Amino acid sequence: MAENKLASFGKMLLRRRVLDTSQDETRFARCLTTLDLIALGVGATLGAGVYVLAGEVAREKAGPAIVLSFLIAAFSSVLAGLCYAEFGARVPKTGSAYLYSYVTVGEIWAFITGWNLILSYVIGTASVARAWSSTFDNLVNKTISDFFTDSMSFPYTGKVLAEYPDVFALILVMLLTGLLAFGVSESALVSKIFTGINLVVLTFVIISGFVKGDMANWNLTVEDYINSTNNYNAEKIEKEFGLGGFAPFGVSGILTGAATCFYAFVGFDCIATTSEEAKNPMRSIPISIVASLLICFFAYFGVSAALTLMMPYYKLDVQSPLPEAFKYVHWDPARYIVAVGSLCALSTSLLGTMFPMPRVIYAMAEDGLLFRSLSRMHKKTKTPVLATIVSGIVAALMAFLFDLAALVDLMSIGTLLAYTLVAVCVLILRYQPGSIGSSGANEKPMELQRLEAKAGMADVDSGDEYSQELETIPLKERFSVRMLVQPISDVPTKISGIIVYSATGTISVLFTLLCVVLAVYGEQVGMGSPLCITLVVLLSVLSSVCIIIIWRQPQSKEVLTFKVPLLPILPLVSIFVNIYLMMQLDGPTWVRFAVWMAIGFIIYFAYGIKHSSEGKNNSPEKFEPILQGKKPIYLTEDESEGTTP
Repeated sequence: MAENKLASFGKMLLRRRVLDTSQDETRFARCLTTLDLIALGVGATLGAGVYVLAGEVAREKAGPAIVLSFLIAAFSSVLAGLCYAEFGARVPKTGSAYLYSYVTVGEIWAFITGWNLILSYVIGTASVARAWSSTFDNLVNKTISDFFTDSMSFPYTGKVLAEYPDVFALILVMLLTGLLAFGVSESALVSKIFTGINLVVLTFVIISGFVKGDMANWNLTVEDYINSTNNYNAEKIEKEFGLGGFAPFGVSGILTGAATCFYAFVGFDCIATTSEEAKNPMRSIPISIVASLLICFFAYFGVSAALTLMMPYYKLDVQSPLPEAFKYVHWDPARYIVAVGSLCALSTSLLGTMFPMPRVIYAMAEDGLLFRSLSRMHKKTKTPVLATIVSGIVAALMAFLFDLAALVDLMSIGTLLAYTLVAVCVLILRYQPGSIGSSGANEKPMELQRLEAKAGMADVDSGDEYSQELETIPLKERFSVRMLVQPISDVPTKISGIIVYSATGTISVLFTLLCVVLAVYGEQVGMGSPLCITLVVLLSVLSSVCIIIIWRQPQSKEVLTFKVPLLPILPLVSIFVNIYLMMQLDGPTWVRFAVWMAIGFIIYFAYGIKHSSEGKNNSPEKFEPILQGKKPIYLTEDESEGTTP
């Protein structure tokens, strides 16, 4: 009895969403073009990172090699972006990674993904709002911060609360919340205007940097540092200058910088939440995701290169690197051009971060995993107005009260986990029989579909050629070890799908263990520690076995408008890179992550698991079978009243 209850509970956690992929049935307004989506993606991604993060990473972590840090972070994001693009073409529904996980790997994973996306969007919104407030405050000579520090400062912050409540950031978030609640097309227009201005300013910065830059700043020596700072302290030289040259802090500095730079690429996934608001989602979403990531990479790469060419990396200002760089090369008036671009970039970034947040909440609430009242839709504007207002208030309060510097890495964990699960889902789905369709996650095997099409849906009981041919199809497959490397069919079957599902889960665990070893014992591995090297080799060999097993299984022949290339390698590389970047984050960040997940599980097990729409749809009491001829037909309880089997 206990085993049956445990098995039933496990099935509840892993129940999958039955999806209707019809594009016509939606409660949203379809009004967004491909250009709107590209502007939204670029605006959400190309924000505070390009104006603030570049200076911080270059000075403290990577030096001029920040261009390589951005390259690695962009590579990770492009891999994730390609996986998102395939799902955008495959599942044109609101919900982004949350929905993709629900359709593929089950309810508990979908909740974890959605809950972490909410965390990422809330922290992202609050941090960008404070960055906007700080940038504007610098333009007016810190008048705002001085006033609030004198009149409303907190007596004790403890690295949790901010030094003063940021009223300006709170008002800004609430204003944009009102804009998002007002309508999608209006928000898209504002995003396009500000994104255009931002790109013009960044082009000016890149050209100026290469004109006024000096290649000597990419090959600095200790003598250069001592002569310019008069600092002979060996400890300070090691901390601020490193070893000099192009990569002064070594490979570890480049990788640590990449983990931080990844934050700069967070935002493109907002495109995936617009599936029900795009005019042609199956075409527009893949194009806009790839285009926005390429635009953002060239912008980040160009600006970071220009910045480190204009002035030595150890002199960069962490808070406002670009204005200080122009001041260093005696182009002082350019700081006002940079300020305009910065405010436009932060405005679109804020809008792009806030845009997907209520849509993920809406999708989870509509499925019953969060409180259903959050799925209310405004009849006129066709926006999830209650979810928009609630998420806006939460983000505004965080921007108002908290010091968000310690929470930015927490946002990266949530986003990287979502990206990992999307790559897992793409890998699993491409090896499953059938396709995602209106009847459920997986439809009939392709052999059966072809026979039905050939016979024109003839009656099975008629004894015709179709019936005889159907009898040749085995009703059940039997698993054998040989099937791991030599499948019995050139199209996916139920057994081959289960093999890929199991191998993908196993390799995810192996990748996690391998990344933990490399992150925690990386130095010992480099020094040739026998135990560490043995662990790395063993985990690598086991991972290779799983890769071979997945590679040998037949792929789906389903026609899609976009497919991830180089399967299974590309999604697997995405999974490994994402997990490795997660392991680069510190212990306190993981503790905060555990607290956030504990809150989420309380909500799910106290409310979501009982109110899940899929739980009600799959309830055994909902359907009652009757027989017509030899075929069972399922009617609802209301329809079956008075019917005699």
